[in-house]
Amino acid sequence: MVLKLSAAHRQIACQSRLFASLPPAICDTLLEAAQIRRFQRGQTVFHHGDTAHAIHVVIEGWVKLYRIAPSGTEAVVGVMTRGQSFGEPIALRRAVYPVSAEATTNCQLLALPAQAFLDMLQTHPETAISVLSATFMHLQELVEQIEQLKARSGAQRVAEFLLELCPEGCESTTVILPYDKALIAGRLGMKPESLSRAFARLREHGVRINQSSAVISSTGRLRDLSQADAAGGQSRII
Repeated sequence: MVLKLSAAHRQIACQSRLFASLPPAICDTLLEAAQIRRFQRGQTVFHHGDTAHAIHVVIEGWVKLYRIAPSGTEAVVGVMTRGQSFGEPIALRRAVYPVSAEATTNCQLLALPAQAFLDMLQTHPETAISVLSATFMHLQELVEQIEQLKARSGAQRVAEFLLELCPEGCESTTVILPYDKALIAGRLGMKPESLSRAFARLREHGVRINQSSAVISSTGRLRDLSQADAAGGQSRII
């Protein structure tokens, strides 16, 4: 389903990594060409190998980016949520998507035709800065993911994931897990059974996992775990 942009849609889009650095007038002009598309949970946004024609910004919900290995194993490359953009350099090159995208919850996506952005680059070359900024942030996130996989134990990865969900400044809280545990495992580079073991081990650090939430008694203890030296503490916390 395709919808027109509301004032709330525009506000979320203008705060995204792609639009945040643009002057308001340029942002407004670009959004005139955009549409809001609704997707149901499990619905495909695009497939690996499709030609990219649009840049996407998540307005509501969650979208996973993934690839299927020759063995059939699904590798989750990223999970995007409100205010996050994806596909910028691919769409501007009219290249094929290197990943597939699927709605993991009911969601709304802003779709900006790549041609509209290319036309703006012709008249306002400074617009390229926003693309470079967004691309750099994507690269930085990928580097952080690699660092997590290489240098962090499973329990530490889960601890970092839960801390990202915690309100800033709180000491104890209950957070809602934003998507199912199989996807959490995929995002963190773990098998579901490894995730279950990591959840169990977090109990001694004051974390209790329910069906779709996590009760955290001390974010400080959880942060200490996530920042512990992996080489020195791995035998204790894997």
